Amino acid sequence: MEHLKELRRDCAIKQKKGLHFILASIFIWSAVLVIHLLDINIAAKNLYTFCATATLLPIAFGFSKLIGVDFQNKTNPLTNLGIIFSCNQILYLLIAMWVMNAMPQMMVMVLAIIFGAHLMPFGWLYYSKSYMVLSVVIPIMILCVGLIYPPQVVAAVMIVTEIVFSLLLIYENRQLSRKPSL
Repeated sequence: MEHLKELRRDCAIKQKKGLHFILASIFIWSAVLVIHLLDINIAAKNLYTFCATATLLPIAFGFSKLIGVDFQNKTNPLTNLGIIFSCNQILYLLIAMWVMNAMPQMMVMVLAIIFGAHLMPFGWLYYSKSYMVLSVVIPIMILCVGLIYPPQVVAAVMIVTEIVFSLLLIYENRQLSRKPSL
């Protein structure tokens, strides 16, 4: 059990609790906002939104270089678990693809809900209260916002949420570097 705790701590430290991905998501949601402010039809907006999400990995890789994250952390077997946690989200994107055709105005909301909900296992992996809380808050908040407001408002709320999330992770990372063990 102690070995597992040490592997989780190593992941949290070397991956900076996934901060590079959350920073990248600020740019993704900003692109989604711009796309949904364009004067084009909703089908094109949704298609461009999916294209924008495809840039997450290269943007996160760039941020990993900027903030000193071991992007692959090959020495820790729990890194593969983190990849599985992320890949799980890909399966849920099938729901967003269905919504894209069935209820196009709701696609951004569903995408944001999927994003928020997929964060929960990272709370365990990174010893992060921010991930645990936001994995519940984001889907509920976005459902409430998305049922009332248009997609550009959903994207704007996600930008603000991701900025707050990034600040919380910066704080958690500072706390983690001060503690000898979890």
